[in-house]
Amino acid sequence: MLSANDLECVRGERRLFSGLNFAMQPGTLLAVRGVNGSGKTSLLRMMCGLLTPAAGTLNWNDREIGKAGEEFRSNLLYLGHLNGLKDELNAAENLRLSLHIAGIAVDEAQAVAALDWSGLRERRHQPCGTLSQGQRRRVALARLKLSQSRPLWILDEPFTALDVASVERTRDLIVDHLAGGGMVALTTHQEVPITAPTTLPIELGA
Repeated sequence: MLSANDLECVRGERRLFSGLNFAMQPGTLLAVRGVNGSGKTSLLRMMCGLLTPAAGTLNWNDREIGKAGEEFRSNLLYLGHLNGLKDELNAAENLRLSLHIAGIAVDEAQAVAALDWSGLRERRHQPCGTLSQGQRRRVALARLKLSQSRPLWILDEPFTALDVASVERTRDLIVDHLAGGGMVALTTHQEVPITAPTTLPIELGA
């Protein structure tokens, strides 16, 4: 379980949110919405341990995530709004490198299968710097296909720059992850219906 207790976020001179509480259990979708600048990305980064809250705590199985350390990180997959790709590496190399950094061992065949799922099999040897923005996003999203063992997915605008088929494919993978007992926290400006055993909506700045 991932829980937030009286969470507060302050950036510069602005308090973006305070007194935020939630608890995610297996099968929970945390759907974070709000206008630009309301703290959506900051909240997700806090949930990953990348940003320290001004007040309050985030706990993994009743233990602060900072103290849980590798026990927490080994259960987490974070996909930010930036794709995190190296332009000089091809799609397969980027995929294997990013997952290696996350502690997930992936061989060439697994990387190719994930890129096939993303519709990028024929471009697997193409440097990512030459891909379109939508194709680059699909390379990044292929990490999800190879990270289903990680129960907690934290996704910042996963559907950005995707065509309709890619949105549906990504949504279906998220739905399957939730149905299998995974947990997903995401932000999106797009109206993408996601079926989950439990949905917790959060509207920041409301």
